[in-house]
Amino acid sequence: MRRGAFAAGLVAFLVVGFGTALFQEGAGQDKKSPKEPWIEEIESVFVRSEVCRQCHDRHYEEMAGLREMTMDLKLMGRVDAALLHGTALPSPVFRAVMGIWLQTNPSAAKKQQCLSCHAPAVTIFPQYTDRIIGQVMSGKVTVEGISCASCHLVEKLSDDPNKVPSFELTAGKTMYGPFKDPEDNMIHTSFHSPLYKGANFCTACHFEKLRDSRSPTIDSEILEGTVCQSCHMEQSTGSSTSKRGAMTREIGRHYFRGIVIPGLMLKNRNLQAEWMPRLEIDAKKNGAKVDGQVAVMNGAVPHNFPDGDPVLKQFYLAVTVKDKKGRPLGSFQKTFGTPYEQLLEQPLGDILVKGGTTKRIPFELTLSDEGEGLQIEAVLTYSLIPKPAPALLDGYLKTLQSDAERERVKKLIADYAEPRILTFRTKPL
Repeated sequence: MRRGAFAAGLVAFLVVGFGTALFQEGAGQDKKSPKEPWIEEIESVFVRSEVCRQCHDRHYEEMAGLREMTMDLKLMGRVDAALLHGTALPSPVFRAVMGIWLQTNPSAAKKQQCLSCHAPAVTIFPQYTDRIIGQVMSGKVTVEGISCASCHLVEKLSDDPNKVPSFELTAGKTMYGPFKDPEDNMIHTSFHSPLYKGANFCTACHFEKLRDSRSPTIDSEILEGTVCQSCHMEQSTGSSTSKRGAMTREIGRHYFRGIVIPGLMLKNRNLQAEWMPRLEIDAKKNGAKVDGQVAVMNGAVPHNFPDGDPVLKQFYLAVTVKDKKGRPLGSFQKTFGTPYEQLLEQPLGDILVKGGTTKRIPFELTLSDEGEGLQIEAVLTYSLIPKPAPALLDGYLKTLQSDAERERVKKLIADYAEPRILTFRTKPL
């Protein structure tokens, strides 16, 4: 019995010792090349996701896109038209947008604020903000951006209601999560936080999605009780670990996939009817003058649309008067959004298409000619990023090493800044 007890104790000691080493030292990581000291310092708090994979392989593979690797994901960090959290930092899209924004000479505080959601480690290690940006711009990112630890070290929201982003990280070996009765394990301490089942966990970074970004629920009678996780973390039954855990627990998938192309909404007409914005036109003609307003009405179910980025989206409203032959006789255009020069300067989250609101846009135009059967048409389009001013784009292109790379970036920016239709409305004038 004593020999058996000793053996059991030795096994427990070795397991605990190995688990601690695994969590602290990062066993299973690529040891071929030594890490820079500053990355090691970050990873002393933000343990690499590959380490979490030792037990949480399913969640890791979902977060990193390994369970449905596509050519689109390999090239762009995209799957189902949405950037995965685990692939966002090294994405060429993020690199191009960052490169253009850097031409505006943002302050150190703005750089840190920008990276706080893309690489939450800067909230604990602000001194490494420029080093992380340097890796992004080099195209050789070895530091993690949004990792398992950067989400599961979130303990609460900031007490400051104006803080953006609003999450508060606690540096340590305690991992926070949604389970009320987290099981003991020999790797890390687990602690329950109700924040992980609230919409305000997601809107800590996606802060333009709800009218009240700090609310734990979505303000909707139709979807009462529904939160972001209900749709973007598909629920299944199983274990959150590959080694242990209750197989009957409800667990959330870690794809976090979304939709940025409105055409995909056609697959769900009910959701489309509630989600997509709608237009109403009120106009009158007085001689050659036409004036009025366009009401942009946005459903409250489930949140603002489209895209998860809270500051880059641009919206374009075009009002055109045509005759019965389709000949345009007058037009009005207005852009809503923030240019690169003003990113992070405006009240954040104040966008045109905002859930549960109606915004009325006045317009006035002058007809170039008389015509019969006049129709007035309003078209609402959007782009995922602003079109950069030529000086900013040229400044960034000059930092690139080859003409081929410059051509790739120009094509990428043109694609993401290209307006896509959201909705339209036509009525007789």
